Amino acid sequence: MEGVISQGPLFIVCLVFLMGIVIVVHELGHYLAGRVFGVAVESFSVGFGKPMVERRDRNGTRWRVNWVPLGGFVAFIDKQTAEAGADDPDAPKGVAFDDVGPLKKIVISLAGPIANFVLAAVIFSVSIGVHGIAVQSIKVASTMPDMPAERAGILADDQILAVNGKAIRNSTDVTVAVMLSPNTPLDLLLNRAGNELTVTVTPQEIVRVNDFGQMVPQSTLGIQMYPSETFDRLRFGPVESVVAGVQETGATIERTVVMLKRIVTGNMSFHALSGPVGVADVSRRVVNTVMDRPEIPLMDRLDRLFWVLLSLCAAISVGVGFFNLLPLPVLDGGRVVFHAYEALIGSKMPSQIEAMALRVGVFVLVAMVIVITWGDILETGVFGRGSS
Repeated sequence: MEGVISQGPLFIVCLVFLMGIVIVVHELGHYLAGRVFGVAVESFSVGFGKPMVERRDRNGTRWRVNWVPLGGFVAFIDKQTAEAGADDPDAPKGVAFDDVGPLKKIVISLAGPIANFVLAAVIFSVSIGVHGIAVQSIKVASTMPDMPAERAGILADDQILAVNGKAIRNSTDVTVAVMLSPNTPLDLLLNRAGNELTVTVTPQEIVRVNDFGQMVPQSTLGIQMYPSETFDRLRFGPVESVVAGVQETGATIERTVVMLKRIVTGNMSFHALSGPVGVADVSRRVVNTVMDRPEIPLMDRLDRLFWVLLSLCAAISVGVGFFNLLPLPVLDGGRVVFHAYEALIGSKMPSQIEAMALRVGVFVLVAMVIVITWGDILETGVFGRGSS
């Protein structure tokens, strides 16, 4: 348990940073879209619980920073509240959310996930603009006995050039391609002693240590790659960095879709998904890994930690945005379904059907949260499955 609480204060700050900025940006997307359409906003809160700081703007919206510094929310005025406060000069200015058209409601609902994708694109663009993209040759050092690589005939000193026709720039490209393809054949283009050949290999999903030190179900080829001590960096100008950041966001969304498809079809473990506990554990491990290097100057370690967490924040932002697009009634995607029904039929969905859908949605969401959280808890190593 000592590893779980190491670097405690810094870990807590990093966790608040990761979850706070992603959720606040998500809610800010809803807020801005609502204000564009003139919707009255009762409050915009950063965190939960009682307010630590609060002020009211000229539109009557209460801006609050609450004592529990995780996440946040925006509260639009509904029709009943708007009518009750019609004569109150301090009431939030604007129309009730219920009174805007269904198409505008769809835009407001989608604005949260879109804001998450924009945040990810900005982070990726800044990171690529500052650091570029690492480019290195990937060579096989060895293959593990009776594993997919050995069975496919991959040999030591083979250089991996491409996976499924996509050129490989660094080890991350190989790792991601393999992770997303458990029990799915991959075509590897190899350079063997100056000759190119294509080998088909099917990754196998096993419980193994990931890059963060967690024991998780993950697909593997069963190879060890030579550590690359030297690598080049592909540099980008400002405009190219933005384009590359948008492309990386799109690629991350695509990988998320592929992962969910694999999970639904049974080709990937459901525990590949992570929730808040998993995010907390990863941030703890990142803090410990980066900061437990006394031979490196403190400012250099903090700089490294900042950029690693920023990249993790971008990935989490994509995940939160995509998750909220799922058509569950309690999520933004579910609200879009309700508003689309209203737009097509001309009236709101019957309250009995909407209430039943909400109950089913809550049940499904709670079940997902329990399963994901239990998997995250096992991966933390508290019960001995993961390593700290």
